[in-house]
Amino acid sequence: MQRYFIELSYNGTVYHGWQIQPNALTVQECLDKALSVYFRQQVSTVGCGRTDTGVHATQFYAHFDLGPASEEEPVKTGVPSKWVAGINSLLPYEIAVKRIFEVAADAHARFDATERAYHYHLHFHKDPFKLDRSWLYKGALDLNAMNEAAALLPAYTDFSCFSKSNTQTFTNNCRITEAFFETSDGGLQFTIRADRFLRNMVRAIIGTLVRIGKNEINLTQFKEIIESKDRCNAGQSVPACGLYLVSVSYPFVK
Repeated sequence: MQRYFIELSYNGTVYHGWQIQPNALTVQECLDKALSVYFRQQVSTVGCGRTDTGVHATQFYAHFDLGPASEEEPVKTGVPSKWVAGINSLLPYEIAVKRIFEVAADAHARFDATERAYHYHLHFHKDPFKLDRSWLYKGALDLNAMNEAAALLPAYTDFSCFSKSNTQTFTNNCRITEAFFETSDGGLQFTIRADRFLRNMVRAIIGTLVRIGKNEINLTQFKEIIESKDRCNAGQSVPACGLYLVSVSYPFVK
């Protein structure tokens, strides 16, 4: 068996997230089907994480193993870079493979990732070209106040207050290294970078920072929310349409 990493991007609007689930169309389901057809054997991918319904990815990694398709047909040979066009022709237009490359047999798309980064986009005026790509926010926000609060995030490690309830994680600790808003194309872009993220964490953080921007809570209250470790105290999750996984880092991937 040979293990491969596959890098892809996708528009998540019509998908119920990355991970295969019953009675719902997902990115992983479409990718596994395309790979299985192309390589003429059953292929199952393992993703670098999971994205929720409607969330996008400009960079996403998964790994999969290839062996002989049958006794008569050996392991697929050739240059992995030349497989990309054929696999893309089998995928829906919303999903695009960027590259495929060999990795060590024990390389893992999820557990070997050292850092991940997300962007969140929101805009303030109706724009048909941002439909399902950005959150239309109708109101004013205090950018400086939101950035003051965002700058506090790296000082904490336990983000239980921003995590979806009843998840299967062993710890809610994360190491955030960067979090800030900046103006972008008639709206704002939020960037956050960490070693790992909890389910729904980014959208809950932004929902709470928006409360800062609306002057509903202050910095002291923001700290109290984090320290409470209670999801009920944090803000509502913002819509999924503005969220993009933009970067996943590995020590062995350039």
